[in-house]
Amino acid sequence: MNSSQDCISVCNSLLRGELSAVETYNQAIEKFGTEPEFTALQSIKTDHIEAVGTLRQHVLEMGGTPADGSGAWGTFAKAVEGGAKLLGESPALSALIAGEEHGISEYEDALKDDNVMEEIKHPIRSRLFPALQVHIDALKRLQNR
Repeated sequence: MNSSQDCISVCNSLLRGELSAVETYNQAIEKFGTEPEFTALQSIKTDHIEAVGTLRQHVLEMGGTPADGSGAWGTFAKAVEGGAKLLGESPALSALIAGEEHGISEYEDALKDDNVMEEIKHPIRSRLFPALQVHIDALKRLQNR
């Protein structure tokens, strides 16, 4: 693969993760229909939707075809979140935190990858990656209340 194809592949992998996050937060919002959980989860979901748009746009600009589904990560996220729904609020929040931590790891790998273009690394550094830590902090506050 050439550098552009490698970059498209990494972006599509990140995109699938973000699509999975949106699916997972949709499920979590169904579980937590009350304040303050609803507002916090809706805000986090909105951030993931914006990340989906950013990553799709970059894939298109590179001449690639954006991933249109979450793939295996979405199936995994649904299984984890579905199990958490049965167990209660704290495990569900723990599952969401684990998903955000996984996202951090994926973005860290992308930032270290020499095949990922600076045009992609900039929004990762400035918006996408920092948002995940904010999400974790918000989820931990919910978990500790």
